[in-house]
Amino acid sequence: MGEQSRFISGDKAPNSGVYIEVGETGSNVEEPQQIEMEAGEKFPKPENQDRVWVNKRDLSKPGVQGRQQ
Repeated sequence: MGEQSRFISGDKAPNSGVYIEVGETGSNVEEPQQIEMEAGEKFPKPENQDRVWVNKRDLSKPGVQGRQQ
């Protein structure tokens, strides 16, 4: 089973790094908040209740649909 990749307010960061707001469905957000967190710190509330936090480095990885066969 994989590690959780979307986080809500109050969740603890599994790894140190930069986290960014995205929509619940993974959609981009205009002017998203970016925060630098250490492992174990709790996520703050996003600016909009319909947003979640994701690790910024994960945004550059292609999803299943983007993989080459």
